[in-house]
Amino acid sequence: MYTLKKSLGQHFLRDENIARKIVASLDAHPFTRLLEVGPGGGALTKYLLELESVDFKAVELDEEKIVYLQTTWPVLQGKILHASILDLEKPFDGQFSVIGNFPYNISTQILFKLLDWKSDIGTVIGMFQKEVALRVAAKEGSKTYGVLSVLIQAFFRVEYLFEVSEQCFNPPPKVKSAVIRLIPTALPNFSDEKSFFLLVKTAFNQRRKTLRNAVKALFDAETLKDPLFGQRAEQLTIGDFAELTWKMKKQPRL
Repeated sequence: MYTLKKSLGQHFLRDENIARKIVASLDAHPFTRLLEVGPGGGALTKYLLELESVDFKAVELDEEKIVYLQTTWPVLQGKILHASILDLEKPFDGQFSVIGNFPYNISTQILFKLLDWKSDIGTVIGMFQKEVALRVAAKEGSKTYGVLSVLIQAFFRVEYLFEVSEQCFNPPPKVKSAVIRLIPTALPNFSDEKSFFLLVKTAFNQRRKTLRNAVKALFDAETLKDPLFGQRAEQLTIGDFAELTWKMKKQPRL
């Protein structure tokens, strides 16, 4: 067997119905390559291995879990990458999908990592702390709408699939959980990605201020007269942010 490690934020799914439901969420969009993040005790893995004609890999940091997984399912030999997802090089050449009961203590960082791979990402199915899932799916005007919402939704359509009870895990976490699906979407019409990321992060860094005060260093005085700058960051759509990138001052190259 194996031990649970609090240092790695390990809460393993034990509800078979939920595990099957998560794996079934992949069915809506075809794929041929799949990366599982944090297989742990194999709650999802055993069902993922049943998928036909799929090039499967998993990334797992905990060596003890790797030994357990490879002993329990010998077919996993050579398919498990011993690393943190945050340090991992792109695991496939070409497009691939991602699934996982993501470690809650680094789930936001995982999403930003996936943004680095966005040009090759197909479907993402992820279990998150409910609070994080709601932030990812939040729309403008919501208090939970922020940097994570805008940057993920700029490149993916977010589908909030279902919630999962604490009692479905061992040990039960102290937070509620939810599963979301990310599907690549058409890019917003921004001038360039670097400017878009800079604008969004700067705007939400002082989200209580009007946009005019929060991002004044990025625009000239004449542009800042636009009534749009009288709003706060949380009121702007992704399209608004994209449109504003065309009016930004040219940023110095680093």
